[in-house]
This record gives sequence, C-alpha cells and structure tokens, in this order.
Amino acid sequence: MLRPAKEQLKHLSPDNIAQRSGAVFYEENAVLELQSLNQRVRITVPEYTCSPKLEEWHQLVILHYLALADGTAVSEQMITFGGLKDGLIRGTKFDHDMEKELRGFLSRKTPDGIRKICKALGAEFTDSNADLCAVFHFLPNYPIWLKVWFADEEFEASGKFYVSKSADHYLSMEDAVTVGEILLSRLKAQDDDEGGRANDIG
Repeated sequence: MLRPAKEQLKHLSPDNIAQRSGAVFYEENAVLELQSLNQRVRITVPEYTCSPKLEEWHQLVILHYLALADGTAVSEQMITFGGLKDGLIRGTKFDHDMEKELRGFLSRKTPDGIRKICKALGAEFTDSNADLCAVFHFLPNYPIWLKVWFADEEFEASGKFYVSKSADHYLSMEDAVTVGEILLSRLKAQDDDEGGRANDIG
C-alpha cells in the first residue's frame, strides 16, 4: 500500500505539496516536515519515507494527505464522519462505533485525567456545548475535535469525534476513518502509559 502512495507523490513538486498541505519543504535537505499530533515528522524526498518510523497506517494517511491536499482553508465548522462527502454509510457506522468505543475509554476517568491524556497528544481546548472539547491537530490542515460529556448521576461519560467541514479536501472517507482509529488507539496507549507511571509511583 505504501509503494503506490509514494509513486503518486513522485510526480508532484515538493514545493507545491508543501504549499497545499501546510508542510514545510527544506530544499537543501530534500525533506518535507509536518506535525502529526505530538510528533514532528520528516518525510524524505523523493523516497517519501517517514522519520521517526510510524506504524504503516499512519504513514499511509500522511502520504495520501500530501497527495490529495488542495490548500483549501480549514473550516472551523465541525461535522460528523457521516457528514463527509462519501460518509452516509461508512461514516455513519464509524460515528456509531466510535461513540461506543469512547464510552468504554472514558468510563471511570476523572475530568482532569481526560484532559491530561488529551494534552499529552498535543490537544488544545476550546469552548463548545460539551463539558470538554479537545482539538487534535492530526495534520496541519486536518483537525479532529473530541467532545466529551462527563458522567453524572444519571448518565455515563460519553464522547464523539468530529472533523472539519473542509476535511474532504485533504483525505478520502477511508483515510478519515483510519485517522479516527489511529487517534483512538493513541488515546488508549497514552492512558496505558499514564496508568503505568502511576503504578510505578505507587
């Protein structure tokens, strides 16, 4: 899967890729550089290999992003994955599945604990109609919002992922779903890390 994605990029100008994607191209080093969550990722040109080494799905999403990005201004309007261009079936199912996964992830966590996990992945916080709204910069022009409603006496904690209305200009529906899955896995991994450190201190 990585090979065709790399071949597609070899036909594009690195300067144009940077301009359209929000990456930075360092011509003297032949390197594209961008931020993905809490990591600075360097992509060599023309090999299009990522450093540090990321899991294959994460690499693939970055390569597709560099190829598809058209420079459209990022919209601050949030939509569900089901609201994406081809999201009626795949995206709506993903929204439903993620809500279920997020309920499990958020259960028995304090508000401060949730904030700490999000912040460790580079999230910023913004006002919304939810108890907490974290903005994750998955890629320069591809934010993901996590809205969280904390547990109370009647309801368990719940959450939902949103993307920008401009998301279709940067990734396909399948890539968008992959981004959501990667973010959830990173949140869970960060939670495991925090738990391990707490046990070490205890």
